[in-house]
Amino acid sequence: MKFFFLIFLLLLNQSLFSQELNSTVFINSDNIETSDKYIFDEMKVAFEQFLNNQKWTDDTYKNEEKIKCNFIINIVNLPSISNFEASVQILSSRPIFNSSYESILLNHGDKDWSFEYVSSQPLEFNENNFNNNITSLLAYYAYIIIGMDNDSFEKLGGEKNFQKAWKIVNNAQQSNYIGWDQFGSNNNRYWLTENLLNPELEIVRKSFYNYHINGLDIFENNAEKSRESIIKDLKNISEVNQIKPNSILIKSFINSKSSEISNVFSEGLINIRKDAYNILSKIDPSKTENFSKILN
Repeated sequence: MKFFFLIFLLLLNQSLFSQELNSTVFINSDNIETSDKYIFDEMKVAFEQFLNNQKWTDDTYKNEEKIKCNFIINIVNLPSISNFEASVQILSSRPIFNSSYESILLNHGDKDWSFEYVSSQPLEFNENNFNNNITSLLAYYAYIIIGMDNDSFEKLGGEKNFQKAWKIVNNAQQSNYIGWDQFGSNNNRYWLTENLLNPELEIVRKSFYNYHINGLDIFENNAEKSRESIIKDLKNISEVNQIKPNSILIKSFINSKSSEISNVFSEGLINIRKDAYNILSKIDPSKTENFSKILN
């Protein structure tokens, strides 16, 4: 009887404390002409299971603490049987204290993904080796998502996760797949991880933490104090942007947060709103029209 009770407790514990991600994979294959459309349904299930069933860290997560994230995969080409070229948009979010609002932490597009996939292919990941370009990319973004989430709750809390992502980047250097090396696009996986671990950009990560903990998380209770705190974060990021004007980390922050920040500053003291508009327009002039909502 004691044995069965222990088994029950073990199963209960596994149900309460589980993996880190609550991922949903969307696959768009509308532009691909093939009679084997079932492969994309199978691919969706396989990718989701890989992301959600893997234990990525030693940390303990309750079911309600799992990180919500989406992988929106657009298949753009099928060069040959079982070979795919795709772009993928990765989004993740975290809940804001004392509200039902979910704040986007990551909204990042990756246009350089090619991979081989066959029906019933097992997806295995070894962090010490490059296995294939499916598991390497999915594992890479799993660590980035977890790291961003940790950074939003603890100052530089995602460091060990970003180090794991960096290890995947290094393992992929000899793979000949694009997106992993420093000589490609400055928006690729190499440069995203480099930025996250670059001491010159550390203030961006610290501002990211403060933005959530002392900004959004207190907004419901004290909106003006929240705005004043966020203004300081934006000023810090703007100063770094003067030194690193093409930083993918800063671009990622603005892409993820521009609409949210505009909403935060659409009300409040006019001098604070003007400051926010001027700082944001300086960081990303291409979004000046979007930021004009702050002054209306």
